Amino acid sequence: MIRYGGRSRHKRKDLLAEDWPGHRALSLPPMLPPICFLRVRGGCGVELAAMASHHRDNPGCPFRASSQLGRAWGGPSLFPGAPDAEAAAGPGCRQRAALGTLPLSLRLALAGCDSGFGQQAARHLDSMGFKVFASVLDLESAGAKELRQSCSPGLTLLQMDLTKPEDIRKAQQLVQPQTASTGLWGLVNNAGFDDTIADAELSPLCKFRTCMDVNFFGTLELTKALLPLLRSSRGRIVTISSPAGDMPYPCLAAYGTSKAALTLLMDTFRSELEPWGVKVSVILPGYFKTGKSTSCDPAFWHEKKEQLLASLPADLLQAYGEEYIHEINKQFVKFMKIANEDLSLVVNSIADALISVSPAARYYPGRGMRLMYFIHHYLPSVIRDLFLKAFFINQKLPRALQPKPQNGLKQE
Repeated sequence: MIRYGGRSRHKRKDLLAEDWPGHRALSLPPMLPPICFLRVRGGCGVELAAMASHHRDNPGCPFRASSQLGRAWGGPSLFPGAPDAEAAAGPGCRQRAALGTLPLSLRLALAGCDSGFGQQAARHLDSMGFKVFASVLDLESAGAKELRQSCSPGLTLLQMDLTKPEDIRKAQQLVQPQTASTGLWGLVNNAGFDDTIADAELSPLCKFRTCMDVNFFGTLELTKALLPLLRSSRGRIVTISSPAGDMPYPCLAAYGTSKAALTLLMDTFRSELEPWGVKVSVILPGYFKTGKSTSCDPAFWHEKKEQLLASLPADLLQAYGEEYIHEINKQFVKFMKIANEDLSLVVNSIADALISVSPAARYYPGRGMRLMYFIHHYLPSVIRDLFLKAFFINQKLPRALQPKPQNGLKQE
């Protein structure tokens, strides 16, 4: 029995070589299936990262795990030539049990590496010795150049847009030949787009469609394209969603509805793929400042606010008032200043979901997330709504609902 976080779970058996394709005659395949991280930055960029291959006979290989490290994980050593638990998941992540005896080499695939979680994960896994394929929106972007400078020659940059089916087909054609004998060990969906902070009524319908195209349909198409490889390896699917998909965060209607669809899709995959041995995890991070991305730039949100004001019908703008939208934007920019700049909590959750024997169905990295979900699940919805307004954005009364001055009295 393993105990963690106040709960107990039975320890499952470690994955053995016989669970893996190609184990016949005790001959282990030269490569373990890759892991694919997929993420979109700014609504268009997708980054594919991946693949590492190191051999057991290489004395300098960072994947050679010791029995001491294995025992520290609460189980045997990871597998011949595999990364140790601390290196893979980093400090502070409550690991379950390491994968047991697996084939010789571990190959991973990541996506979403212009900035933020994808870039940090690509750098982290590259430093462990993985051969990483990192997809970026622009091969000449600052994020792409930073990866070239900070990572090993084993990292390969790819240009890909998750909203373009032809780019997804190209990614599939690239991954498939390199995983034909082993399958794909993992897919990490990290798509995320939002450029509208406003009430649902004020958010243009096209913004809802864009969020669904990027956050839901692009992820769905990619996952379906790679599922045959994932099934053949009994691999992992890890998806970065959002608490805004579970709770009615003020002024995040377009983003939140797309993430709600995404979370439900992954829960469905988790149930349907269980007979195939594919494990599916959803990561629900708190608010993090993802490096130099435009989503953290107040000037970016000021520009989006002005575009929204210019696009609203006159009667709708009169009902809510310009000052209402200005106040929303002001509160959101203020909220960004308290965002967590340490992305390791999310990167550690990704690593845990990929390499633990019993990954959690959901991860909640970030300050206050467990308290927030406790309030969401166990307290009346009115308390939850008050909490979200106090924590995130507390809209003022629209102009049409504000008290009007009495007849004969001037409003100061």
